[in-house]
Amino acid sequence: MIFLCSASTSRASLLDEFDIEYEQKSVEFDESSVKTDDAREFVYLASKGKLEAARKKYGVTTPILTVDSLIYLADGQILKKPKSQEQALEMLQMQSGSKISIVSSLHFQSRDLLFVDTSVAHYQFFKFDFDDLQAYIQSRDWQGKTGGCMVEGFCKKYIKSFEGLESTARGLQVEILLPWIELAIKGSSGAI
Repeated sequence: MIFLCSASTSRASLLDEFDIEYEQKSVEFDESSVKTDDAREFVYLASKGKLEAARKKYGVTTPILTVDSLIYLADGQILKKPKSQEQALEMLQMQSGSKISIVSSLHFQSRDLLFVDTSVAHYQFFKFDFDDLQAYIQSRDWQGKTGGCMVEGFCKKYIKSFEGLESTARGLQVEILLPWIELAIKGSSGAI
Protein backbone atom coordinates (compact mmCIF):
# COMPACT_ATOMS: atom_id res chain seq x y z
CA MET A 1 0.00 0.00 0.00
CA ILE A 2 1.25 3.47 -0.89
CA PHE A 3 -0.19 6.96 -0.56
CA LEU A 4 -0.71 8.64 -3.93
CA CYS A 5 -0.59 12.32 -2.98
CA SER A 6 -2.34 13.50 -6.12
CA ALA A 7 -5.98 14.02 -7.09
CA SER A 8 -5.22 12.93 -10.69
CA THR A 9 -7.59 10.29 -12.04
CA SER A 10 -5.02 9.45 -14.76
CA ARG A 11 -2.36 8.65 -12.18
CA ALA A 12 -4.83 6.58 -10.16
CA SER A 13 -5.80 4.68 -13.34
CA LEU A 14 -2.15 3.92 -14.06
CA LEU A 15 -1.65 2.48 -10.58
CA ASP A 16 -4.82 0.40 -11.09
CA GLU A 17 -3.50 -0.89 -14.43
CA PHE A 18 -0.33 -2.11 -12.69
CA ASP A 19 -2.22 -3.60 -9.72
CA ILE A 20 -0.57 -1.27 -7.23
CA GLU A 21 -2.53 -0.88 -4.01
CA TYR A 22 -2.83 2.77 -3.07
CA GLU A 23 -4.90 5.34 -1.27
CA GLN A 24 -5.30 8.81 -2.75
CA LYS A 25 -4.45 11.55 -0.29
CA SER A 26 -4.63 15.31 -0.61
CA VAL A 27 -1.55 17.46 -0.21
CA GLU A 28 -1.31 21.25 -0.09
CA PHE A 29 1.51 22.81 -2.10
CA ASP A 30 1.52 26.19 -3.82
CA GLU A 31 3.07 25.63 -7.26
CA SER A 32 3.30 29.40 -7.75
CA SER A 33 6.14 29.30 -5.20
CA VAL A 34 8.31 27.53 -7.81
CA LYS A 35 10.23 30.23 -9.65
CA THR A 36 11.80 28.82 -12.81
CA ASP A 37 11.09 28.83 -16.54
CA ASP A 38 12.84 25.49 -17.06
CA ALA A 39 10.22 22.75 -17.45
CA ARG A 40 12.29 19.93 -15.96
CA GLU A 41 13.38 22.00 -13.01
CA PHE A 42 9.80 23.17 -12.43
CA VAL A 43 8.28 19.68 -12.22
CA TYR A 44 11.18 18.42 -10.09
CA LEU A 45 10.80 21.28 -7.58
CA ALA A 46 6.99 21.04 -7.55
CA SER A 47 7.07 17.27 -6.93
CA LYS A 48 9.72 17.75 -4.22
CA GLY A 49 7.61 20.47 -2.57
CA LYS A 50 4.59 18.17 -2.60
CA LEU A 51 6.70 15.40 -1.03
CA GLU A 52 7.86 17.70 1.77
CA ALA A 53 4.25 18.73 2.45
CA ALA A 54 3.07 15.09 2.36
CA ARG A 55 5.84 13.96 4.74
CA LYS A 56 4.78 16.61 7.26
CA LYS A 57 1.14 15.61 6.99
CA TYR A 58 1.39 11.79 6.76
CA GLY A 59 4.90 10.74 7.80
CA VAL A 60 6.55 7.91 5.86
CA THR A 61 5.22 4.83 7.67
CA THR A 62 3.23 4.26 4.48
CA PRO A 63 5.30 5.03 1.35
CA ILE A 64 4.44 8.38 -0.26
CA LEU A 65 4.31 9.17 -3.99
CA THR A 66 4.15 12.72 -5.34
CA VAL A 67 4.26 13.75 -8.99
CA ASP A 68 4.15 16.85 -11.15
CA SER A 69 3.84 17.07 -14.93
CA LEU A 70 3.66 19.70 -17.62
CA ILE A 71 3.99 20.19 -21.35
CA TYR A 72 6.57 22.28 -23.09
CA LEU A 73 6.45 23.27 -26.72
CA ALA A 74 9.33 23.35 -29.22
CA ASP A 75 9.86 27.07 -28.43
CA GLY A 76 10.18 26.25 -24.70
CA GLN A 77 6.77 27.63 -23.75
CA ILE A 78 5.31 25.79 -20.75
CA LEU A 79 1.69 24.63 -20.61
CA LYS A 80 0.10 23.74 -17.27
CA LYS A 81 -3.51 22.75 -16.55
CA PRO A 82 -6.05 24.98 -18.31
CA LYS A 83 -8.48 26.75 -16.01
CA SER A 84 -11.24 27.45 -18.57
CA GLN A 85 -12.61 26.20 -21.88
CA GLU A 86 -11.00 29.19 -23.61
CA GLN A 87 -7.60 28.37 -22.11
CA ALA A 88 -7.99 24.68 -23.01
CA LEU A 89 -8.84 25.56 -26.62
CA GLU A 90 -5.88 27.94 -26.88
CA MET A 91 -3.45 25.38 -25.42
CA LEU A 92 -4.69 22.55 -27.62
CA GLN A 93 -4.49 24.72 -30.73
CA MET A 94 -0.83 25.35 -29.87
CA GLN A 95 -0.29 21.57 -29.82
CA SER A 96 -2.21 20.87 -33.04
CA GLY A 97 0.21 19.84 -35.80
CA SER A 98 3.16 20.42 -33.46
CA LYS A 99 5.82 18.60 -31.50
CA ILE A 100 5.34 18.67 -27.74
CA SER A 101 7.25 17.24 -24.81
CA ILE A 102 5.53 16.03 -21.66
CA VAL A 103 7.80 16.00 -18.63
CA SER A 104 6.89 14.26 -15.40
CA SER A 105 8.86 14.19 -12.15
CA LEU A 106 8.12 11.85 -9.27
CA HIS A 107 9.32 11.56 -5.70
CA PHE A 108 8.73 8.28 -3.88
CA GLN A 109 9.70 7.89 -0.23
CA SER A 110 9.37 5.14 2.32
CA ARG A 111 11.08 4.79 5.69
CA ASP A 112 14.12 3.22 4.02
CA LEU A 113 14.45 4.82 0.60
CA LEU A 114 13.95 7.88 -1.54
CA PHE A 115 13.59 7.53 -5.30
CA VAL A 116 13.39 10.47 -7.69
CA ASP A 117 12.88 10.34 -11.45
CA THR A 118 12.22 12.93 -14.12
CA SER A 119 11.19 11.52 -17.50
CA VAL A 120 10.10 13.04 -20.80
CA ALA A 121 7.85 11.75 -23.59
CA HIS A 122 7.91 13.49 -26.98
CA TYR A 123 4.88 13.58 -29.30
CA GLN A 124 4.39 14.87 -32.82
CA PHE A 125 0.72 15.49 -33.58
CA PHE A 126 -1.16 15.77 -36.84
CA LYS A 127 -3.37 18.84 -37.06
CA PHE A 128 -6.48 18.45 -34.89
CA ASP A 129 -9.86 18.51 -36.63
CA PHE A 130 -11.56 21.71 -35.45
CA ASP A 131 -15.05 20.16 -34.97
CA ASP A 132 -13.52 17.23 -33.09
CA LEU A 133 -11.55 19.67 -30.93
CA GLN A 134 -14.70 21.67 -30.17
CA ALA A 135 -16.52 18.49 -29.11
CA TYR A 136 -13.58 17.58 -26.84
CA ILE A 137 -13.64 21.04 -25.26
CA GLN A 138 -17.39 20.74 -24.65
CA SER A 139 -16.92 17.29 -23.08
CA ARG A 140 -14.72 18.81 -20.34
CA ASP A 141 -12.50 15.69 -20.43
CA TRP A 142 -9.52 18.08 -20.68
CA GLN A 143 -10.08 19.27 -17.12
CA GLY A 144 -7.22 18.40 -14.79
CA LYS A 145 -5.00 17.46 -17.73
CA THR A 146 -1.70 19.21 -18.39
CA GLY A 147 -2.19 21.39 -21.46
CA GLY A 148 -5.64 19.77 -21.79
CA CYS A 149 -3.80 16.90 -23.53
CA MET A 150 -4.99 13.28 -23.29
CA VAL A 151 -2.65 11.01 -25.26
CA GLU A 152 -4.80 8.06 -24.22
CA GLY A 153 -7.99 9.87 -25.23
CA PHE A 154 -8.67 12.78 -27.59
CA CYS A 155 -5.07 13.20 -28.81
CA LYS A 156 -4.48 9.48 -29.48
CA LYS A 157 -5.86 9.50 -33.03
CA TYR A 158 -3.68 12.52 -33.89
CA ILE A 159 -0.34 11.01 -32.84
CA LYS A 160 2.03 11.09 -35.81
CA SER A 161 5.02 9.80 -33.82
CA PHE A 162 6.22 9.55 -30.25
CA GLU A 163 9.16 8.48 -28.14
CA GLY A 164 9.15 7.67 -24.47
CA LEU A 165 6.65 5.99 -22.20
CA GLU A 166 2.94 6.70 -22.62
CA SER A 167 2.68 6.51 -18.84
CA THR A 168 5.01 9.52 -18.58
CA ALA A 169 2.66 11.43 -20.87
CA ARG A 170 -0.26 10.36 -18.69
CA GLY A 171 1.47 11.84 -15.65
CA LEU A 172 3.32 8.97 -13.95
CA GLN A 173 6.17 6.84 -15.34
CA VAL A 174 4.94 3.82 -13.44
CA GLU A 175 7.20 1.28 -15.24
CA ILE A 176 10.25 3.11 -13.86
CA LEU A 177 8.73 3.38 -10.38
CA LEU A 178 7.53 -0.23 -10.06
CA PRO A 179 10.81 -1.83 -8.85
CA TRP A 180 11.11 0.86 -6.15
CA ILE A 181 7.58 0.24 -4.91
CA GLU A 182 8.36 -3.49 -4.71
CA LEU A 183 11.58 -2.75 -2.82
CA ALA A 184 9.79 -0.41 -0.38
CA ILE A 185 7.06 -2.98 0.28
CA LYS A 186 9.59 -5.76 0.85
CA GLY A 187 11.55 -3.48 3.15
CA SER A 188 8.50 -2.61 5.22
CA SER A 189 7.67 -6.29 5.67
CA GLY A 190 11.26 -7.09 6.64
CA ALA A 191 11.64 -9.39 3.60
CA ILE A 192 14.71 -7.82 1.97
